[in-house]
Amino acid sequence: MLRALLLILSVVAIAHAELCKPDAQNAFKVRISIKTALGDNAYAWDANEEYLFKAMVAFAMRRYSSKSTTQISNVLLCNVTDRVSFWFVVTDSSKNVTTVPGSEVEAAIRMNRHRINNAFLLSDKTLQFLKITSTLSPPVEPSTPVWLIVFGVVLCLIVAGIVFLIVSGIQKHRKKNKESTERENLEEKVEVTLENGIPCEALDLKAGHINGVFAADDDRFTSL
Repeated sequence: MLRALLLILSVVAIAHAELCKPDAQNAFKVRISIKTALGDNAYAWDANEEYLFKAMVAFAMRRYSSKSTTQISNVLLCNVTDRVSFWFVVTDSSKNVTTVPGSEVEAAIRMNRHRINNAFLLSDKTLQFLKITSTLSPPVEPSTPVWLIVFGVVLCLIVAGIVFLIVSGIQKHRKKNKESTERENLEEKVEVTLENGIPCEALDLKAGHINGVFAADDDRFTSL
């Protein structure tokens, strides 16, 4: 019985070794840069982290297909290096000797990529699935609707334009009043002229102006 059990385990181990190896069918390589991502807060990659990775892949497969019965034991890791990199495959839970098609694994990983990244505090650049293209994070929707932002900007521009017109109108009106006052003061100054430092009344050019000196002479030399 014991020999049979050991034989079965050996066969399973050999089968798993054939399923999970570099460039094997439906296998994916993963490269992780924990030090680059976290710096001094970097954690060590150990058996616990490997278990978490298997759990996250199994979670992704189960979430991708509601009928999936993928278990942690169905996720196989191999060729783990210290840097850290490794290969993984997902075996078929019903047969356990064949792998799930790579297209399904890729679709499951892409759909749950952000959840896997968050589990390891990494990003697409520091947790790389080399055969799986990076996914864009879902766009962040602003708390304020876009139309309301546009309306607010347009309203601010209209208010600014109205304020500008009012201020410019007031300035023009003040400038006009100032020019009118200066013109009136200038006209008043022109009416009074100076002759030899003595102010004189403006001449009435139409009526003329009689010099008093010559008027006296005319009376004195009146003809007989």
